[in-house]
Amino acid sequence: MRARGAQVTDIVILVVAADDGVMKQTVESIQHAKDAQVPIVLAINKCDKAEADPEKVKKELLAYDVVCEDYGGDVQAVHVSALMGDNLMALAEATVTLAEMLELKADPTGLVEGTVIESFTDKGRGPVTTAIIQRGTLRKGSILVAGKSWAKVRLMFDENGKTINEACPSMPVGIIGWRDLPSAGDEILEVESEPRAREVVDWRKYEQEQEKNKEDLKMIEEKRKEHQEAHRKAREKYGTLHWKERSFIKYQEKKKQKLLKPKEKAERDSNVLPIIIKGDVDGSVEAILDIMDTYDASHECELELIHFGVGDISENDVNLAETFHGVIYGFNVNAGNVIQQSAAKKGVKIKLHKIIYRLIEDLQGELSSRLPCTVEEHVVGEASILATFSVTEGKKKVPVAGCRVQKGQLEKPKKFKLIRNGHVIWKGSLTSLKHHKDDISIIKTGMDCGLSLDDEKIEFTVGDEIVCYEEKEVLAKTSWDPGF
Repeated sequence: MRARGAQVTDIVILVVAADDGVMKQTVESIQHAKDAQVPIVLAINKCDKAEADPEKVKKELLAYDVVCEDYGGDVQAVHVSALMGDNLMALAEATVTLAEMLELKADPTGLVEGTVIESFTDKGRGPVTTAIIQRGTLRKGSILVAGKSWAKVRLMFDENGKTINEACPSMPVGIIGWRDLPSAGDEILEVESEPRAREVVDWRKYEQEQEKNKEDLKMIEEKRKEHQEAHRKAREKYGTLHWKERSFIKYQEKKKQKLLKPKEKAERDSNVLPIIIKGDVDGSVEAILDIMDTYDASHECELELIHFGVGDISENDVNLAETFHGVIYGFNVNAGNVIQQSAAKKGVKIKLHKIIYRLIEDLQGELSSRLPCTVEEHVVGEASILATFSVTEGKKKVPVAGCRVQKGQLEKPKKFKLIRNGHVIWKGSLTSLKHHKDDISIIKTGMDCGLSLDDEKIEFTVGDEIVCYEEKEVLAKTSWDPGF
């Protein structure tokens, strides 16, 4: 969204909090402005707070080649407070001054050109787009084409929701009258008539279909080659065998390819998370999908996007999630009581969020819950072997280690391991633990004891370490890092 905004605008107003300073999103915005070769006006916000430090912000920005006028650069810096309304007019004046210096002008005549900023579906008004007009003057009744959709402008409104009759260059405008919902970032062009608009849209759809057919043919060709290679290898494998031997081998292979057992099927299903994404506007869905594109932990749990779209959660979404055993994530959308009751009855999770970061954190948690628990070892006590000897039990000799507890305590019921020169050479349990001649279950720090292992073949060496530990199951966490 930031990249699209930088490409559309002529001046970027970079807002940085005076208390937080330069954040990751600030650096990202600076990079987008540089890529688009757009000048920057710096607005240092929250200057009314006691901990505000505007000078710190200016110094931090030097590392990213954003040099304010105070430091000999050409970037205007305005100290503002959005909460209190301080210096907002000064920010507007700085922006206008820069526009005049750059001689930024647009042609209000001719056919309309613009860009879709956001698009969404309104229950009462149908598909709606918010757009910036970059050339020409938009009026009611104009015929527009954007992406694979066209519109006859039925109604326009400004940033305050007030109905307007025309929109000049640089004006943000809401447009109603689209036949389908265009995508955010699509270029808007005015055409002379409805037939011409249909012709353009049909041609674009045809081109997209042709491109898709090329990709499908390429994939089919790759699959055909794989199948031919597998067939060739199979012929080489069975080529020299008698037909009876060949039939027997094929029968054995088919036996191995049985249907998955219920337990194995459950394990497979637990390693896949099907999700549905619904957002309030096209740009929100795009931003969420862009974050999901960074998912790189498919070896832990496969993330499967089965559907995404704009608008409130519907009964169709619930039915789809039930079919795939998936989860529905909604961003700035609603799910009515009837929908929520239906989802609860069908065992479908609906998770609604108003902050993208919270939605992604929730998704990380859901992915983590699908992973098997990990086992961690917690050390209870450590002892060093000071002497070795053996005792006779019946007709066999049992090796015994004389130890002193150096840390914690040894508890006989727990698990133990023997470490020699930093390497674990045995893990198991004790058959006996004695202090002097008494059998005990716990021996504490500083006390001496004798112990024997459940593996009589293990030989002790003076200097070996005995570690007492317990195993605890810990919930696993996905290794996916979306970058924030």
